[in-house]
Amino acid sequence: MGAAAWLTFAAAAFFVLHSEHQLSLRRGALGAFDVVARETSASLAGLKAAQQGYVAPGQSVGPWMSLVDTSLKTLTQRLDELRRAAAGAESRKTLDEATATLGDLQAIDKRARQYLNSDQTLMAADVIYSEAGDTAVIASRQIEAARQAEYVTFDTDESTVRRRQAYAAGGAIGVAALVIAALILLPSGASPQIATPEPAATARGHLDAYARASGLREDIRAVRDPTTVPSARPARRTAGPAAESPVGTTEPSTQPPEAPTQHPVNPAPPPVSPDLPREIVPLLAATASLCTELNRVRELEEFTFLLERAAGVLDASGIVIWVGAPGAATLRPVLAHGYSLHALARMPRVPRTGDNAAAAAFRTGKLQIVLSRPGVSSGALAAPMLTPNGCIGALTAEIKNGGEMSDGVQALASIFASQLAGVLGDSVIQEQEAEVEEDAAAPRIASA
Repeated sequence: MGAAAWLTFAAAAFFVLHSEHQLSLRRGALGAFDVVARETSASLAGLKAAQQGYVAPGQSVGPWMSLVDTSLKTLTQRLDELRRAAAGAESRKTLDEATATLGDLQAIDKRARQYLNSDQTLMAADVIYSEAGDTAVIASRQIEAARQAEYVTFDTDESTVRRRQAYAAGGAIGVAALVIAALILLPSGASPQIATPEPAATARGHLDAYARASGLREDIRAVRDPTTVPSARPARRTAGPAAESPVGTTEPSTQPPEAPTQHPVNPAPPPVSPDLPREIVPLLAATASLCTELNRVRELEEFTFLLERAAGVLDASGIVIWVGAPGAATLRPVLAHGYSLHALARMPRVPRTGDNAAAAAFRTGKLQIVLSRPGVSSGALAAPMLTPNGCIGALTAEIKNGGEMSDGVQALASIFASQLAGVLGDSVIQEQEAEVEEDAAAPRIASA
């Protein structure tokens, strides 16, 4: 049924595209027809003036006759061209009448030449100014009528094609609606097919589950709030005589059934298996390799490349590193991925008291989450870079596909921020001490 719906849409799309192509060709042919028709009308006016030159005082008849013969031949060819290019029956009929009128004009021109040859100039002038002039006007009107009829035919054909295009589109939509209704109403007798997630999504899902089971969620909460102490993990149950074994008991219990106990609101996480799920091993290996490379970085280009790798692990479209000495009034951006150097240079300093995620992470030392708004903005994370001397900045990342609520992504962001704190901590403190010395030396220099 889905294939039938797609075939219907494909057929409707082909018909619309083909008909539009045909209309475009017809429109171009109509433009060419219009140009030739206007040129033919202008040639008729020139023919009329050339015939009047026969009887003009002081004029030689020979050149004018030659010009009239050329004009008549050109007019005949153009009328034949117009008739072949005409698409409507009415325009072809009118062009046939114009061809017959042109034949009458040739006969009138022949009579005028006979009068001139017999020195009857007044009779020739009468024929030229009365009969030939009126016949030329009639032929010109017939050509104009054919041009108008061709436009009417094109408008009629175009409206017909548009109506058929609407029918094709409506039919395709109707078939799609019928297929959807049938799929909704048709009972399903087979078990639902479970879509296999992508490897990256599978690995991230296993990482979230592992983070929840191993207590990383509580560690993340501890990063968000340093005063929170993670709850102790339960010890593994050891086998022994006192251990309960509800499965496989053969002797009936002599104890009365106990009342059902109420489960706690936040039960302790189950014990973690020492073996990690195979899907998250590459992600953790990439994280470990990245942290190792961060400790060995020496050049700014290497740092930028490592930020790109970190964005790939976090599934982030952009990363910005903000630094500021502990207790500083502002944060400034120093490194970024996903933004140009010009954009990074134009980023303003963020005040410590600012109402954004980076300032809040720097001010409170907690992981900040900015939820995504579908169709408006993507989500973001701001992880503080904590050192023994205090917070020296924040790592902000724009997370794609709503991954900012993933425990695994939050854990990875906290890991990268912690690693960056160790790499950048000494340089930020040294820079602060240098600024303090400069501020202290400034009054002495001024007084000297």
